[in-house]
Amino acid sequence: MTDNINDLESTARKLRRDVITMISKAGSGHPGGSLSAADIVTALYFSIMRHDPKNPHWPDRDRFILSKGHAAPILYAALAECGYFPLDWLDTLRKTGTCLQGHTDSTLTPGVDVSAGSLGQGLSVGIGMALAAKLDRKDYRTYVLLGDGECDEGQVWEAAMFAPNYKLDNLIAIVDFNGLQLDGATKDIMNLEPFVTKWRSFNWEVMEINGHDITQIIEALNSARKITAKPVVIVAHTVKGKGVSFMENNVDFHGKAPNKAETELALKELA
Repeated sequence: MTDNINDLESTARKLRRDVITMISKAGSGHPGGSLSAADIVTALYFSIMRHDPKNPHWPDRDRFILSKGHAAPILYAALAECGYFPLDWLDTLRKTGTCLQGHTDSTLTPGVDVSAGSLGQGLSVGIGMALAAKLDRKDYRTYVLLGDGECDEGQVWEAAMFAPNYKLDNLIAIVDFNGLQLDGATKDIMNLEPFVTKWRSFNWEVMEINGHDITQIIEALNSARKITAKPVVIVAHTVKGKGVSFMENNVDFHGKAPNKAETELALKELA
């Protein structure tokens, strides 16, 4: 764990390289949303969260839920770099019999707290974990990473209504707000605005940040831990495909693997 911003930025670049490499080798996957979340995941796993790679089921660990489960490669990269499993497992992404499925599976992968598949469910699961911590008088926190397109789902807003009602101040949601989803721009498919106002109207503490500025991310997460009597949502404005020029803001790379030439160029840009 570190507070050194340069080290964290270097780690984020490493995770992005891992994402590109594993998806390229698999020939399928979701690079865009994995790259947009890289700085957020880096801050959580390498600076903020209380966790132990040698004891993945440590009862007092902080919990992390990747609600946008198709971005599994960025979580796998973080878990591998933290030491939950060997780095060479990343080469097995989406292969038959692998522990690294296309969506996270808590029964297979060390360090994965929640299986993912259908979008919109992660915040509800996080609420359950946060409630359990309250009932058990435990001080761990639950972090849930959602996509902005995922917030089209009605279940997200049912959960958004529930959490403040039970004063779940040990629950921190983070929205990877990159403006794109599978079919195009979120504003054209289901306009979420006024997004921040919606969360505030449900009585969440809301913070808006640049989701690629690790200093801002860490400051927001540290501030979130000080909020009492209500949950926190951090709206992180990001760029889909961040770090790879031809993937940035390019909806084509929501769920498409780079070819050999594109992989070489992407890794060169992330060097």
